[in-house]
Amino acid sequence: MPPNPIHQCECPDCQGTDEHPNKQVHHHMNVLMSRLDEQQRRWYAAVEAEKIGHGGNVRVSQITGLNVETIRQGRRELADDLAGRPVDRIRLPGGGRPRAEKKTRQ
Repeated sequence: MPPNPIHQCECPDCQGTDEHPNKQVHHHMNVLMSRLDEQQRRWYAAVEAEKIGHGGNVRVSQITGLNVETIRQGRRELADDLAGRPVDRIRLPGGGRPRAEKKTRQ
């Protein structure tokens, strides 16, 4: 499976013509995000948003392309110390598409 494409930062600083000091940092964030699974991306974005503080969810959304609500969900999960999140799988049990056998018997 090929890696996810690297998102191009859409923050106002990176869209401007001038080089700003965080442009490389934003690129590195997006390179890392392209290699993480969906819950890891959500949690990493939540950590970065918390570091920024007020307005962090929107800024990280611009940088990474993740939806603001996804980042909020990650922040809630981290606030609960990831309670209820499975250690050995990405999605909660029952998530994802139904098995082919189950779909054909309907």
